[in-house]
Amino acid sequence: MTDLTDGIAIVTGAGRGLGRALALELARRGVRVGALGRDPAALDALAGESEGILPLIADVADPAAVAAAFAQARAHGPVRILVNNAAAYPRRDILDESADSFMATVATNLGGTVACTREALADMTDAGVGRILNVATFADVAPLPASAAYAVSKGAARIFTRALVADLGDRFPGIVVSDWMPGMLATSMGIADGLDPAIAARWGAALALWHDRSLNGTVWEMDRELPPPRSLKRRLADRVTLRRVEARRL
Repeated sequence: MTDLTDGIAIVTGAGRGLGRALALELARRGVRVGALGRDPAALDALAGESEGILPLIADVADPAAVAAAFAQARAHGPVRILVNNAAAYPRRDILDESADSFMATVATNLGGTVACTREALADMTDAGVGRILNVATFADVAPLPASAAYAVSKGAARIFTRALVADLGDRFPGIVVSDWMPGMLATSMGIADGLDPAIAARWGAALALWHDRSLNGTVWEMDRELPPPRSLKRRLADRVTLRRVEARRL
């Protein structure tokens, strides 16, 4: 276990919804938070609610803007935590998409995750310590109608998580990367009768601050870990030995 509060946590998409709730919850837990988003007024209002929040203006689809925002954050400490939350969900039928509009969604949902992760890794690899939490969905498993760009880009971001673990796991075991699916939320990208994002933020903040190497590559849904698939042989062996695999909870 490592104390990650000696640096700064970056939360993307922090101007509203889950990102806003995550920034407030992390700040409430004593973390200095770089709240990164595109809306200066929304971020200034957020910063007015907590002294521990620093507004960072950037579109995650613009790598140069991301680099500038992270440079601003580093004036307040090294980046120890990154929550890749920013996402676009245009809800367009594939016949209404152009190649440009499709790739604009990819640039935010996948490109933004890559750009922010690369910036964060500059500090994390120097220290050998860091926590990356990628906000994910099941959209790639069962895409909804009018969600092709969202489903493809969010699915690719889940692959990126696994690629990060493959590249960093052996060399930098202290940089812990996980996927987290917060559930259906009452936000502009969610559903009207969804979960209050403040409740989900408590789980997300706890997971972002949980620095344990056994969490590397794990997938979480709401407040519980989703165990990896087990082969038939392994499941049969578990039944013979009466072994139970207990999912961890937050």
